[in-house]
Amino acid sequence: MYKVFVQNKPIILTTKVEKETNFKNYLLKTVHIGKVIKDLKNSKLESVRLIDFDKDKLVKNFLKLLPNAIAGGGKVYNESGRVLFIYRNNKWDLPKGGKTRKETIDQTAIREVEEETGVQNLSITKPLEITYHIFKRNGKHKIKITYWFEMKSDYKGILVPQAKEGITKAEWLTKEQIDVAMNNSYANIKLLV
Repeated sequence: MYKVFVQNKPIILTTKVEKETNFKNYLLKTVHIGKVIKDLKNSKLESVRLIDFDKDKLVKNFLKLLPNAIAGGGKVYNESGRVLFIYRNNKWDLPKGGKTRKETIDQTAIREVEEETGVQNLSITKPLEITYHIFKRNGKHKIKITYWFEMKSDYKGILVPQAKEGITKAEWLTKEQIDVAMNNSYANIKLLV
C-alpha cells in the first residue's frame, strides 16, 4: 500500500477492495484523476482508494496519470541530534527541491538542503522513504515524487533560509520541538518523522 497526498488527504494505492465508509474506491485503470482530486478537496471524504490488482505495477500505473516532478530532500541531524527544519508557506517542512537533468538524486538532495538552509558538510547516512503528493502549478496537476535521505552534518554556522523560495526560517529542532511542529506540517513529512 502506498499513500499519495492531495493537501493532507491520502490517495491510497492498493490491491484490496474494502467496503466504503468515509472513503471511495476507484479502479486505477479507469479512474479520472481530476475528479478524484476534486472530490478529495471539496468533500468530506477522508481518503480515496485506487485499486489495481497487479501489485508490481501499482505505482508505475498510477504515475502515468499525471506528469511527474522528481525531487530530493534531507532529514539532517546535527552532532547534538537535532533535526534541520524549514518554515515555508506557514508550515514546518524538511528541505527538498527539484532535480536537474545533470544530477543524481542524492546530489539533488544535498544541493537543495544547502541552498534552502545554508548548511554545509552534509553526508548521506541512508536512504529513507519515497513520498508522493499531488500539487498544482500553472493550472496543471503534477505528482511530486520525493526521494528522501537521512543526512548528518557537523555544521555550526548560521542558518540562512532561502527567502526567494519563500522560506522564512531554518532551524535545528529538538525532539520536543519536532512534536509541536508536526501539528503544523504536511502529512508526508509526518510519515518521515
